[in-house]
Amino acid sequence: MEVSSVQGGGEGRGHSGAVREKTSVVRGVLTMTGSAVSNQIGAGIGAHAFPTIGPAGVVAVRQLVAAVVLLSVALPPFRRFTWRQWWPVLLLGTATALMNICLYMAIDRIGLGLAVTLEFLGPLAVALLASRSRWDLLCGLSAGAGVFILVMPGPSSDFAGIAFALAAAACWAAYILLNRVAGQRLPGLQAPAAATVISLVFYLPVAVHLILQGLLAGSALLCAVTAGVLCSVVPYAADLVALRHVPAGLFGVFMSINHIFAALSGTVVLSQVLELHEWAGMVLIVATNAAAIWVAGRRTKAATWKHGSAVAQQPSGLGRGDQKMAER
Repeated sequence: MEVSSVQGGGEGRGHSGAVREKTSVVRGVLTMTGSAVSNQIGAGIGAHAFPTIGPAGVVAVRQLVAAVVLLSVALPPFRRFTWRQWWPVLLLGTATALMNICLYMAIDRIGLGLAVTLEFLGPLAVALLASRSRWDLLCGLSAGAGVFILVMPGPSSDFAGIAFALAAAACWAAYILLNRVAGQRLPGLQAPAAATVISLVFYLPVAVHLILQGLLAGSALLCAVTAGVLCSVVPYAADLVALRHVPAGLFGVFMSINHIFAALSGTVVLSQVLELHEWAGMVLIVATNAAAIWVAGRRTKAATWKHGSAVAQQPSGLGRGDQKMAER
């Protein structure tokens, strides 16, 4: 009787574990969706300040807003950081600074939708590198095909803008991996807060120059501050939470949804009209995301049930004498 009870308990634990894992993935997906919506609306609003303060000015204000908000929520104990905690934070701050300026330079030259689409190649690379099966590879290639259809590059393409977007892609890939490492080594929001301070150092000279010129005022300042909240504060916190619920590979594939929201934001906020091939690329990318999420959920459920079955089949852990008494 006791042995049977132990086995049933193992199956129960396996079922409850599957439910917890599924709930965790759903939370991660919802968090990533909110992050994408906030990020792209903020980017569209920030682009309105380009004529006055330029892309570097918008990024400088973004980083300043992010630093003020995140430090008020989670002040990292910098003096107690070990080198094991410092190096991912330093690299994360540098990657964030480069990613933001490269993306905004690309947006200024080739538009919001195309810039963010090319930037997605960074998370796509993370997804491919994390691939463990042919299905993962197929999802990555499908998303890549959606990107190509959405972009449709031609002879008149702005290759300098494309280069900035590709540089932003490389930085985003580094951001995903470093954010995961830093989040595991620092509690709460300390990792993004510390990284934001590091990133702000790069843009302090730009901010000082704009202040001395009297350019940080009016609608340009309002747009830049709004971009800071929506593009920095919300996504930093959301991405950190999401990466604790979903694998880096799934994060990379799912975040392709960013350029769908970027195209929609460009249409609503910047009056950029989408063409038929752009909608076709979006449909393919959304389908890829849905397939990737469904497969990830199936794998999580299968792995959890397998673990639960293995626990149920193991001996109860009692001593030999106790086992004999249980059999009696």
